[in-house]
Amino acid sequence: MKAKNFEQQFDDDVDLTASLDLTKAKRVMQTQKRVNVDFPTWMVDSLDREASKLGVTRQSVIKVWLAERLEAASSNLRNQPTRGGALHHRTP
Repeated sequence: MKAKNFEQQFDDDVDLTASLDLTKAKRVMQTQKRVNVDFPTWMVDSLDREASKLGVTRQSVIKVWLAERLEAASSNLRNQPTRGGALHHRTP
């Protein structure tokens, strides 16, 4: 398929997954790295209750909550005023 045709179909919201070779596709910034964190018992119990309520694992709750917090912190940094008073806009 020609690039122009591909772009037009993409713009028209056509499902193009059948036209793609996904065997070598990689998710950017998604490699895993194992870390060990010690939590107080009350925190683990709270995490387990929340995970049970949502029907997911404790690890999933931790990952989602950390991601939300990091995104919020990153967003706050991008919109902080500089010393001259102008807003500092960083691209993510």
